[in-house]
Amino acid sequence: MVNSRAKGAAGERELANKLKEHGFTARRTQQFCGKAGDSDVVCTELTSYHIEVKRVQNLNVDKAIDQATRDCGDKTPVVIHRKNNRPWLVTLYLEDWLEIVK
Repeated sequence: MVNSRAKGAAGERELANKLKEHGFTARRTQQFCGKAGDSDVVCTELTSYHIEVKRVQNLNVDKAIDQATRDCGDKTPVVIHRKNNRPWLVTLYLEDWLEIVK
């Protein structure tokens, strides 16, 4: 049986490292300051985004984006997720994506 908390923490570290590979300054928040409404991963260059990380086989996307929205404050909620042996995916509201690509 996989410990879901450990898998979640590993997913957060994995995403932070992936962001670093692409030149971003990123870190997992819980290891520094606890949850306190912060993103799972904070990135100095992406401060307007609330990043919720999910590393699960069967993601309930609605529940995940609801959590990100509830916790985001005035930031844009983003869910970054992946399954085993699959690439990372990003989920956000269409309106937020349109603002990014304009």
